[in-house]
Amino acid sequence: MATVGAGSNGSFLDETEPTVKILLDERELRQGVERLAGEVNGHYDGESLTIIGVLTGSVVLLADLIRLLEMPLRVGVVQASSYRGGTEAGELSIQADFMPDITSRHVLLVDDIFDTGNTLVEVVKLVKELQPASVATLVLLRKTGRQQVSYEPDFVGFDIPDEFVVGYGLDYADAYRNLNYLAALEPEDLNRTI
Repeated sequence: MATVGAGSNGSFLDETEPTVKILLDERELRQGVERLAGEVNGHYDGESLTIIGVLTGSVVLLADLIRLLEMPLRVGVVQASSYRGGTEAGELSIQADFMPDITSRHVLLVDDIFDTGNTLVEVVKLVKELQPASVATLVLLRKTGRQQVSYEPDFVGFDIPDEFVVGYGLDYADAYRNLNYLAALEPEDLNRTI
């Protein structure tokens, strides 16, 4: 793990650049997404698939993943958020206005991180009410030691420690999503404001 100043690729918070600890570099992330795509391709074996990305953190993963899939697919999104600019989860809000019709279709929910698990469980519940043929879940990251639910994602890219992570679509107060690596913010940087 390297520790670096995040530099110009992170839209930063004040005049001093925050220090981030790189957990997964660009190459490791690419290899993880390729592995996940291989697992999904093998699981569905050419069957049509509807992929629903959980906004906003999954957007980079979603874009990279769908280009590696080898089946007919449709893509939609659902907005689910419990963080409002900080590090503590609040009340969950789900908006499914941009989700396609999934009745009798195989659905793969794609999310950035499985932390407590509460968000993914609620999105799965919403999707199942729409009567798909099947529902599976894929997450880039599973944070160890934080789960509050018995549910486990079907496909997991990486297990990571219990740290606040940014980059590759994940944010802190809407910053850092554009980093091409995954990093943990140092505790002193979590107190900054945009």
